[in-house]
Amino acid sequence: MIKRAKKLTLSTFVQTEVTTEDADRASRVQLANGSEYFITPVEQLDFEYDEVLGAIQVALPVRFNLYPIVMDSKNVPWAEANIFLLSKIKNSLKVVMSTYTSLASDLVAYRQFLDESEINWIDFPKNKLNRPTYRYRAYLKMLIETDEVAVTTARRRMGSIIAFYRWLHAEGVLIPEFPMWKESDHYIELKNQYGGHYSKHVKSTDISIKSINSNNPYADEIDDGGQLRPLSIKEQKWVLEALLSLANTEMTLIHLCSLLTGARIQTILTFRLHHVFTEIDNPNLFEVRIPVGPKTGIDTKNDKKIVLHLPLWFYQKLHTYALSQRAQKRRQKAVNGDSEDQYLFLSTRGAPFYQSKEDLHRFNKDFSLHHAKTGQAVRQFITEKVVPFIRQRFDAPNFNYKFHDLRASYGMNLTDAQLELVSHGERSLHEAREFVKIRMCHESSATTDLYLQYRSNLKLVRSIATEYDQHLVRLAQTELEVDRS
Repeated sequence: MIKRAKKLTLSTFVQTEVTTEDADRASRVQLANGSEYFITPVEQLDFEYDEVLGAIQVALPVRFNLYPIVMDSKNVPWAEANIFLLSKIKNSLKVVMSTYTSLASDLVAYRQFLDESEINWIDFPKNKLNRPTYRYRAYLKMLIETDEVAVTTARRRMGSIIAFYRWLHAEGVLIPEFPMWKESDHYIELKNQYGGHYSKHVKSTDISIKSINSNNPYADEIDDGGQLRPLSIKEQKWVLEALLSLANTEMTLIHLCSLLTGARIQTILTFRLHHVFTEIDNPNLFEVRIPVGPKTGIDTKNDKKIVLHLPLWFYQKLHTYALSQRAQKRRQKAVNGDSEDQYLFLSTRGAPFYQSKEDLHRFNKDFSLHHAKTGQAVRQFITEKVVPFIRQRFDAPNFNYKFHDLRASYGMNLTDAQLELVSHGERSLHEAREFVKIRMCHESSATTDLYLQYRSNLKLVRSIATEYDQHLVRLAQTELEVDRS
């Protein structure tokens, strides 16, 4: 069996340094050969909250959960890569470990290339095409051409390796005989959320992988935090019928929450019990507004503060579910038990479907997982249960969807309803646009416009395609008639 470089994830990690026996907080480490040495935790300044004093600066051990380690093909930690990772993490104001896990994966991919190609990663000869950076770029380009990796993935990997070598050079660890790449300065023109233009100075290298942004306004997807496909009303009915037939209460409520509010998966799955614990019975109220984002206990993309608008009937469904024996049994099995701060949605074993940023940031010495919970169970349920059910029940062999498509479906449902009001003169187009923008929590009106234009663009494409197909049919029939004569 061929051994390859790989990434290990440590459930817990505490940085230490070698010290003497009489040092403060020294711990003895006994090796298998009988020798021993002493270590002490490495500390750095951080902030803790005191009920009396508020936020105070204290020295805390450098410690993390779900810490990634880069291993080479000999199953030995790659020292330089791991020190680079640690320096990046320690210099981050707020550690999001998934970011560094991705960086570790990029370093592993590079190490695999080096080991399998037998390339010395610190040797930069005169011929630039033999330098490891240029050879890796050529390798990534080949993977792109053979459709083994996406352009965006290759671009990110190359960027990670450039950052790695920049750090090595800045730290004085690597002073290559010949340049690692050719660098140049230039300015790029950008547009802010208000439509204003500004320039940004960037450094570019000749080994960077360029990707051309080609947003196609006539595609059947919308670029809204990813390429999303709004489900048609018929497809939405298919999904709901499948969920009801599969009889999984949690998955049904999670899907409905996205279809009714446009919330992303991390927002829905980090709802807490106290957010739906208040009983509301007001006949004049038709929706319940729930603030989400920082300091609410509910995560949002980019920590943005927004407000979700839940239909009253759906809020009451969530309230009923929260009080049900089914939900209570799950909470009793969970860490921190049946408390108001517990996640609303839990697995049968009491595990969260998604761990909040706050929970992941908080160090837990008893942490036993080797990966973060980020909604994998929901995606697996869609792939293994919902999609196969729909394909078989409705004879739709090509049907597929991602959970995030439900957000786009909500956006299109909202847009269609607003445009209907515009067509009847009950609302101006500007008012419709602003309403959709606020409900979808878009920072840029340009994203909202994608929803407003989606139906007409798709209709135009299908109309042109149909006309062109009919034109080809007429041409083919004419040629066939000529041949027969």
